[in-house]
Amino acid sequence: MKSLDCLRPMGTMVSFGQSSGSVPPLDVGILSAKGSLFLTRPSLMAYTARRQDLLAHARDLFDMVEKGAVTISIGQSYDLKDAARAHQDLEARKTTGSTVLMP
Repeated sequence: MKSLDCLRPMGTMVSFGQSSGSVPPLDVGILSAKGSLFLTRPSLMAYTARRQDLLAHARDLFDMVEKGAVTISIGQSYDLKDAARAHQDLEARKTTGSTVLMP
């Protein structure tokens, strides 16, 4: 609810992931009451289900990275032999940014 309270009328809230736990049920009528708000819960799989879409989105992303419009924060890297440790740290919320496994 606090996130919805931050929106101006006709604003859009995008919910990515749920690292803080499951999102509680929401009465969609609240979106109208707070000023015709929009709420979306995108899923990577919906945007990349077809190979041609995956390739197009990947191309767009890498173009933005090359132009500097998108930066990638690498918070930590692990040797590939330490992949199990990387997973443990991720599950224990000890990581930030992207995690990279190095060969």
